[in-house]
Amino acid sequence: MKDVTQNFGTLYYPTTALVFYQNDDRNKDTYVEYFDMDKNGNPINAHPLTEREAKILAKAFITKTQRGKKQDFLKPNGILPAHVLQINPSENGSVLWFTKSMKRQLYFTENLEIPNGRAEVPAMLWFANKRSLKIFALANNRRPTEKTELFYAPFLNVYEDGNVCMGTVDVHIQNSTSLEEFIKKWEDYFFNSYFSHLMNEHNPISGNCVNLWKSLINTEKQFPKEILKKVNRTLKNLL
Repeated sequence: MKDVTQNFGTLYYPTTALVFYQNDDRNKDTYVEYFDMDKNGNPINAHPLTEREAKILAKAFITKTQRGKKQDFLKPNGILPAHVLQINPSENGSVLWFTKSMKRQLYFTENLEIPNGRAEVPAMLWFANKRSLKIFALANNRRPTEKTELFYAPFLNVYEDGNVCMGTVDVHIQNSTSLEEFIKKWEDYFFNSYFSHLMNEHNPISGNCVNLWKSLINTEKQFPKEILKKVNRTLKNLL
């Protein structure tokens, strides 16, 4: 706490006073009266606290900690990670990043008759905000540029425009979430959910998507990049 008593009467002036009234009943009713203050510090213009005045008062009570949490949203823990391409730390926030080809744990619903397990997935481009996720595939592991061509992500549960159907996944991104946490949460949301069906009959690959993952799951096979289909968009078109 900072002692500001020495500044009273010079930097700080009384402008408003609130008086709370309660009755003597066990279930007390409360009435709040609002006063303006004149230049001599005397209360004037008494009237019931209005909804507008209450909102202004509530806004003034936002703590420094709460403001700090908002300022921490999408803040990196250290040096900006090399796989991050763009950050927009606005209210809803968004991050654009890529991942290299790697083995991932995948889950499938029983009706697909694909066992859960690990398989190699291609390099991917991720674009997410607090509420939604878009993904695309990339032709190689090089860092993308604005001219990089995009391919459809070779997964079930992904719409033709790249939007991911999260199904029953409870997406919860807090205002205090760091950049690294944000990225990890979205990758976990995507790969820890169950792949179930094609979206609007959109087939993202040249071939059968179900048979593709049946052939890759729990094997040492590399992902066959030749089956990827172009989106006819570049990374620049996504921004």
